[in-house]
Amino acid sequence: MCGIAGIFHSETPKPVDPLRVERMCEAMVHRGPDGAGVWTDLGVGLGHRRLSIIDLEGSPQPMHSADGRAVIVFNGEIYNFRELRAELEREGAHFRTQGDTEVILAAWRRWGPNCLSRLDGMFAFALYDLDKRQLFLARDRFGVKPLFLSQLSDGSLIFASELKGLLTHPLLRRRLNPQALDAFMTWGYVPDTHSILEGVSKLQAGHFLLLEQGKPLPAQRRWWDISFAERNEGKEADLSAELVHLLREAVQSRMVSDVPLGAFLSGGVDSSSVVALMSEASGEPVLTCSIGFDVQALDETGYARTIADKFGTLHEARTVSQDDFAEIDALAAMFDEPFADASALPTWRVCQLAREKVTVALSGDGADEAFAGYRRQVFHHNEERVRSVLPASVRGSLFGGLGRIWPKADWAPRPLRAKTTLLALAHSGEEGYANALSVTNPAIRSSLYTSDFRQKLGGFRPEDELIAIMQKAPARSGLDRAQYADLAFWLPGDILTKVDRTSMAVSLEAREPLLDHRLVEFAAKLPDAMRVRGTTGKYLLKKCMERYLPQDVLYRPKQGFVTPIASWMRGPLAKEVRSIARNSNLVQSGWIESRTVASLADAHISGTSDHSRTLWQLLMLEKSISRMGVQG
Repeated sequence: MCGIAGIFHSETPKPVDPLRVERMCEAMVHRGPDGAGVWTDLGVGLGHRRLSIIDLEGSPQPMHSADGRAVIVFNGEIYNFRELRAELEREGAHFRTQGDTEVILAAWRRWGPNCLSRLDGMFAFALYDLDKRQLFLARDRFGVKPLFLSQLSDGSLIFASELKGLLTHPLLRRRLNPQALDAFMTWGYVPDTHSILEGVSKLQAGHFLLLEQGKPLPAQRRWWDISFAERNEGKEADLSAELVHLLREAVQSRMVSDVPLGAFLSGGVDSSSVVALMSEASGEPVLTCSIGFDVQALDETGYARTIADKFGTLHEARTVSQDDFAEIDALAAMFDEPFADASALPTWRVCQLAREKVTVALSGDGADEAFAGYRRQVFHHNEERVRSVLPASVRGSLFGGLGRIWPKADWAPRPLRAKTTLLALAHSGEEGYANALSVTNPAIRSSLYTSDFRQKLGGFRPEDELIAIMQKAPARSGLDRAQYADLAFWLPGDILTKVDRTSMAVSLEAREPLLDHRLVEFAAKLPDAMRVRGTTGKYLLKKCMERYLPQDVLYRPKQGFVTPIASWMRGPLAKEVRSIARNSNLVQSGWIESRTVASLADAHISGTSDHSRTLWQLLMLEKSISRMGVQG
């Protein structure tokens, strides 16, 4: 796992200062503490920071191809590199190293951009072809590894694994992107369709850029997409057997490492499944780690210990205080862009624990998106049944009227929390799902923004992007469309961003076996009933893992990492929250109404309302733009 950066002059090649590329890389030294390198040629410069995982001594970067005609900097892992290497050797390729980086170079020389479909792994790389004077930028199928881009006033394109790499360049303007701010306030993260800075973009998951000197910059091109348009109608027993086979292959392929390897273990279905299959494949005890909280109602370490004991893992557990609010400045520094998923804090803690013992850790991320494990997906699936039998005109008047008068009761048992469901049923499935995913609703967002800022938005509505993704999805059902949106939008923007930044902050490589593309493609073809059964998500995954895992692990309610931000903001962070309304950069910029922030803070701190998530967003936004010196 590594950090990459570079500069490319496309229309008018100019010399590239290697020190400038080096500074871009030094800003990301945490991504690669084991080595560094810079290569430049007329109009191009590539830089690399290395975290050594495979072929520890023999694969320094930037790396030249065997014929010297291509150069690459690469962040990620190619799990099938040995199979590809053997195929390329049969066709005459020669190799000098034992790693995966040189295999990408040889694959490019043999197949060009079509090499991407042959790569099984997580990656973002920049490859320069000296013969064609082309720069090839590519990102993996799901967006596990990031790549930020910006075209500067001198005509150059700069790129880096993290925004902080771009921020070292003196020509990068630090002006706020209003649409990105609105998207952040909607979702709690800046999706990959935006960047918080104007003029900065992200290479999309499953896309590539092929740039050529002497030509203008082209548009991104998609090289992979997931499809829910087909169905596998096999018997449950056969589907279950095939799923176990795919799970085993996915886990085993990600256990290849020349450095110590372990796993995150929360005690939930997904991480427990990964650990079970790692233990089955390993001749030695697997090293596992988990984080617990000092509040019993939120602590899952007992379930993690159950799995650790069952499979005889070498288990490391640590209890952290919920009063970990002092680390929010460190979180803001990790993410650069504002990021308000509060589970980032415990995720960072478990990465710190893992890094004390290993350099690579397998996680259970991706299963909820692929197999329908989120409650919102299950709710959406059942809501779609209602929509299928009642016309929109009836639903709008009936459920919309009930939803408006139904009290909001977050404190009540879940069956009595009907307001959200009633309002969702009044809308289309796509609109309802967008509302279910959003953190701060349009009414509150509008009240937060000044009139000048609303004018800058020009009618932009972040929900429309998600709705369009669902409407255009290659899908057969509402559940398909919801999962497609989660895989295409939520997963790279929130989940994978969270894991990448928190793991890389401590120089740990995280691998996601449950995002093996063959496994996800299999899941996308499952009938709805093999994914959701009644109120149970991940139905087939849980059924096939019954031979490995206890019932109370498989079928207990999903919890996940919980951070007590509501209580923080009524206690130790109350002063910081109030300060946003008085003397923050957000208010001074003219974007945010100080009176609205003060009203939300007063209502929350007094206990009359819970505005913790919106206030947490504002706090993280303030810290982010202040660190970067963002201007309006």
